Amino acid sequence: MERLRMAVAYGADAVYLAGPDFGMRSFAGNFTRDELAEAAVLCRRHGVKLYVTCNTMPREDEIRRLPGWLEYLDALGVDAAIVSDLGVFSQVRRYAPHLDCHISTQASISNSACATAWYEQGASRVILARELSLEEITAIRTNTPPQLELEAFVHGAMCVSYSGRCLLSNYMTGRDANRGACAQPCRYQYALVEEKRPGEYFPIGEDAEGTYILNSKDMCMIDHIPALIQAGLSSLKIEGRAKSAYYAAVVTGAYRQAIDAAVNGLSLDPLWRDEVEKVSHRHYSTGFYFGPPGQYTTAARYLRSYQVAAVVESCDRNGRALCALRNKFSAGDTLELVGPGLAPVSFQAVAMTALDGQTLQEPRTPQMKFYLELPQQAPPLSLLRRQTEDSGSI
Repeated sequence: MERLRMAVAYGADAVYLAGPDFGMRSFAGNFTRDELAEAAVLCRRHGVKLYVTCNTMPREDEIRRLPGWLEYLDALGVDAAIVSDLGVFSQVRRYAPHLDCHISTQASISNSACATAWYEQGASRVILARELSLEEITAIRTNTPPQLELEAFVHGAMCVSYSGRCLLSNYMTGRDANRGACAQPCRYQYALVEEKRPGEYFPIGEDAEGTYILNSKDMCMIDHIPALIQAGLSSLKIEGRAKSAYYAAVVTGAYRQAIDAAVNGLSLDPLWRDEVEKVSHRHYSTGFYFGPPGQYTTAARYLRSYQVAAVVESCDRNGRALCALRNKFSAGDTLELVGPGLAPVSFQAVAMTALDGQTLQEPRTPQMKFYLELPQQAPPLSLLRRQTEDSGSI
């Protein structure tokens, strides 16, 4: 719910999420029925579309539970279901007739004939395979009905397998990636073992520590938003259901600025481009949009340069803010204020005030609330962050 609120506050036009079943991220802190009802109310209040993922490849025992779930989504007023299985698609049409059907990237749609076939069956949108180039997307747009919406991923983690359809996790760990339980074995470190030399490991790369031969880079297309719009995409999608609320806020905010700038014929201010570097991520690439993305085979570590110190709950016109602590910091530390529609502002924290009026040099208790003077008024859900000490070593 916190990630949802951040995405909405920082400028998303639509959000996608999952319930307890049928979503491709079963360990992502998904929504219960009651939470989903709350999410639907929140999205309606802010004019944000709500899409629910039903994009796993369910087995026979699972498919029997689907009709009741779809009827619940239909009653809630969810805008669309994201599906990849033809049987699930037909069930949505039958049990949730008020929902649009969006075809998941899991369906590996990579040509106009496939996209058109889904449209003729009743799909209103297709989410294209991540392996497509910008030139191929442009051609698909040209050769598909104009009423069919095209969506593509523009930011986030990439999968080494074809559109994420992988059996490696199931084979190695018993966790089925096609049913939302991927253990990400592509991020493991591998070495070679010769049959007659058990226990003797040979490095696959130049580094004696081994190599991450399946590890993919993250995608970042924020520098190419005008080209994506010109190609005819209806929706730009950020991957991040397993990310933090901070990630959802900052990346959404940066892409909101980039899209608005592109629509108005303006260049993106570099400070917003810098924002995507200030979230936890792997080395960036442009995916397959301009050719193969390449791999980073040295390590699977994330680049982490900032952490959230506190979240703003309210703030008066003079900048006196009620904050909730996330990570410890002290008076005198340099912080950055970032918020919905706010350009990042750096400032030095002054002494804080506890709710009982006592002066605080360093709030210590997790989630504790306190008052802090900010350099300007900030809306609720603004964030205070600070650069971490190890930012230069990763």
